[in-house]
Amino acid sequence: MSDKSYAIAEAMKNAPDANVLAIDGGGTHCRIAYGSCENHSLVDMGAANVSSDFEGAVNTILGGVEALCAKLQMPVADLIACPCYIGVAGVTGPQMAARLRKALPFSHVQVTDDRPPALRGALGAKDGAIAHCGTGSFWGVQLGGAQKFAGGWGYVLGDEASGHWLGRAALSATLETVDGRRCATDFSQSLLAQYDGAAGIVRFATHARPEEIAALAPSVCSAAAQDDPLALALMQAGAQEITQSLTALGWHEGLDLCLTGGLGGEYHPYLPPALQARITAPAAAPIIGALALASDFAREGVT
Repeated sequence: MSDKSYAIAEAMKNAPDANVLAIDGGGTHCRIAYGSCENHSLVDMGAANVSSDFEGAVNTILGGVEALCAKLQMPVADLIACPCYIGVAGVTGPQMAARLRKALPFSHVQVTDDRPPALRGALGAKDGAIAHCGTGSFWGVQLGGAQKFAGGWGYVLGDEASGHWLGRAALSATLETVDGRRCATDFSQSLLAQYDGAAGIVRFATHARPEEIAALAPSVCSAAAQDDPLALALMQAGAQEITQSLTALGWHEGLDLCLTGGLGGEYHPYLPPALQARITAPAAAPIIGALALASDFAREGVT
């Protein structure tokens, strides 16, 4: 450990409420906070996914740091010297974490994907589970302080029950109605009208960004709430993905479940009764989880 890192670690041990820097980035938002879980300043930036757009994510983080410094009237050099925790989408392993650390100016930083801060924020120190469905998706279980995750592999190979998954499934199912492999519904007809037919759907899907396809998810939820058969089938399929993933991670009756992300709560009515009975509101947002993890990291004195 360097002399500087040792000094930071010792200061944090003696002042557990000292300010830290936390970054929580996902497919829709990147939030950057300075302070503590109880008292902090925050800026909200655009998407930050280092797998789908590494340079864009780095620029989003750097821009957020500058914006936060302006808000705090604090020199950038002071902020980047603080103990920092970064949890962003697309960090698929140690190599990507190391690449991101190298691209950023922080002197004392821990980098993970965006799942640990979401789980810590939702549950605090309690045992429980999380089903996070936003633009992407993942599942997590916390037992005895240990965290275990599944999913989060991105829209190409995973992200089941996510906004992108649901939007893509809606477009694909609508094309199946054109082929006669599914019965047409009011919802499928509305999508055909929206994109000027099957060719328009293909053209849109070929060039659309993940967040543009994910933007279709609310219309699926609305149609399902009106008992549209196709939309209902899609929501039920998403709920089945959630159920199977949580069961594989070790969820059991009696363990609380938080549905997070912009889409998570929409699956509530479609989940099995045993899961519905344990659904509870998240204790806090992922950025609070990131602040808690930043404080843990600083106290541990990890370099």
